[in-house]
Amino acid sequence: MDAETREKIKKTVREILEEADMDEMTEYKIRQLASQKLEMNLSESKYKAYVRHVVNSFLEEQKAKQEEEAADDDNNNNNKEYDDDGDLIICRLSEKRKVTIQEFRGKTLVSIREYYKKDGKELPTSKGISLTEDQWSVFRKNISNIEKAIREMES
Repeated sequence: MDAETREKIKKTVREILEEADMDEMTEYKIRQLASQKLEMNLSESKYKAYVRHVVNSFLEEQKAKQEEEAADDDNNNNNKEYDDDGDLIICRLSEKRKVTIQEFRGKTLVSIREYYKKDGKELPTSKGISLTEDQWSVFRKNISNIEKAIREMES
């Protein structure tokens, strides 16, 4: 089988695999669909073996991708830090200030707040601000304006 034919078969089989419901698809069905698209009989043994090779390579790639994504998810979940109230700490701005995401009365809030320590726990003070998602969105859109104003004041 020449290189051009191999490449056409590989491309067609991979396109079918990428669009297929992998719970329903079989190697036979893939071969049939590819045969129709390419207008050639892929049931001959030399083609059959190559289609099987392409399918197996695709499945191995998919499995590796899933394992990598699962490892990334595990790493991301393990690195998250929560405060004593169970709020997600996004970052610490200083020893006493931090940015958290919290749920309050059914609303998600971005809180930038000062904390104090009492009995080994970090507790929030009234010094700070909590922004709703809409407020956060407006603030985020204006970050460049804030940075520009800071540069102008500094110069």
